[in-house]
Amino acid sequence: MRVTFAGTPEFAAHALQAILAAGHEVPLVLTQPDRPAGRHQHLAASAVKRVALEHDLPLYQPERLRTSEQQVPVFAVACDVMVVAAYGLILPQPVLDHPRHGCLNIHASLLPRWRGAAPIQRAVLAGDRETGVCIMQMDAGLDTGPVVSCHPIPIAPDDTAGSLHDKLATVGARAIVAALSRLATDGRLSAQAQVDAGVTYAAKIDKAEAQIDWNRDAAAIDRQVRAFNPAPGATTVARGIALKVWAVKPLVGTTALAPGECGLDRASGVVVGCGAGSLLRLDEVQPASGRRMPATEYLKGRTNDGRLRLGS
Repeated sequence: MRVTFAGTPEFAAHALQAILAAGHEVPLVLTQPDRPAGRHQHLAASAVKRVALEHDLPLYQPERLRTSEQQVPVFAVACDVMVVAAYGLILPQPVLDHPRHGCLNIHASLLPRWRGAAPIQRAVLAGDRETGVCIMQMDAGLDTGPVVSCHPIPIAPDDTAGSLHDKLATVGARAIVAALSRLATDGRLSAQAQVDAGVTYAAKIDKAEAQIDWNRDAAAIDRQVRAFNPAPGATTVARGIALKVWAVKPLVGTTALAPGECGLDRASGVVVGCGAGSLLRLDEVQPASGRRMPATEYLKGRTNDGRLRLGS
């Protein structure tokens, strides 16, 4: 099939690679313009652009697709279907209507739960036990179109947004190839309208959400740390200096440590008091302008008595 592809990050790049490997023709790739990245803020190509360049695919990087002039390169290419995965731009109705079979979206949640921009992080943050990928026929709404197929996977207790992203990227790539195969064979895809019950919205992540409140219970802080790993990273302060927290583990039992108070435990390592007397183990941290390190190494270099108060 002739498949126009629209996507930007690694999640989308996995799908594009799978579509190409399955033998489909990709006459056009749409992706976000190059953006500043890294410490020196040099312009960097998206993961999808790198795949497109590797395969010498025609590429279009509009800032917007609102006007007819901006849409001309899309309309100039005949295609059977457009596949969209974490593209980052709203597709207007004329673009949605252009492909012969419309547009298919690869969405990283079990719709209608977690419609929107950050479904992976929101699922971890909420403590969901299950998520997955839906292949959806796109309409003008925000992830409201009828669902072609759903592919659930469990969320492991130690899953981060990063590890879950990688699992879902693999599932999504397989799912879209299967959907395209059915479309090529049958000439159509059956889809089921989403129900109104259970709708939730995965709002874009705000960096302010990554600030740890040690008065929350240990389980909630654990979810927060995992949801914001690898980006933007859960943060706290230690003696007024910013500290990233990359890995923790809730511990069974209660503690006399005040919220944010650290101590060295012979069996567990560095432990931190949390809200309601709960306790977690601090495993990996990163001081400002420093490297990631075990929490035990960090604490030994900054205190003689093994005590430190986080959050102040």
